[in-house]
Amino acid sequence: MIDPAPGILLIADPFLKDPNFLRTVVFLCEHKEEGSFGFVLNRQYENTLDELIPELEGHPLPVYYGGPVQLDSIHFLHQYPDEIPGSQEVAKGIYWGGDFEAVVNMIKNEHIDTSKIRFYVGYSGWNEGQLSAEMGEKTWLTVKATRQLIFHKNYEEIWKDSLKHLGGDYEIMVNFPIDPQLN
Repeated sequence: MIDPAPGILLIADPFLKDPNFLRTVVFLCEHKEEGSFGFVLNRQYENTLDELIPELEGHPLPVYYGGPVQLDSIHFLHQYPDEIPGSQEVAKGIYWGGDFEAVVNMIKNEHIDTSKIRFYVGYSGWNEGQLSAEMGEKTWLTVKATRQLIFHKNYEEIWKDSLKHLGGDYEIMVNFPIDPQLN
């Protein structure tokens, strides 16, 4: 296992029961002693971007549930460092945030490949020591993020494909039932 750090995926253990993180994959954007945060990659939000931001009417881009914290905020991951000023590279070729007005203009002018940007409502956060404790309890598996996993064509396959990316014995976990007692 890789230690948590920016650019690492946290893959929920197959038996994790927390409804916020059941079979999720979280992309860590920041990991410091005082806390960590990232975005759940594989849970689509009920609204599209144009429903949340009226000036983007006619651009029904999918939005994902980034996590249970600050659900009144919109964040984004992208592959446009030169076009979106103020963005921060989290992993090779994967950027977080930046000038949202630039993003709005790119969408309105159709100068954006929607497979290279993802929007999130809220985020996943951990206070000091909380993620370390969860790692000690084997709540999360870790693997280095790839652009293919972050910008996956089918968000419903991210958890399974992340486990496959770990390889070996982890691949068999893909087929584990959510509750083994029901097996």
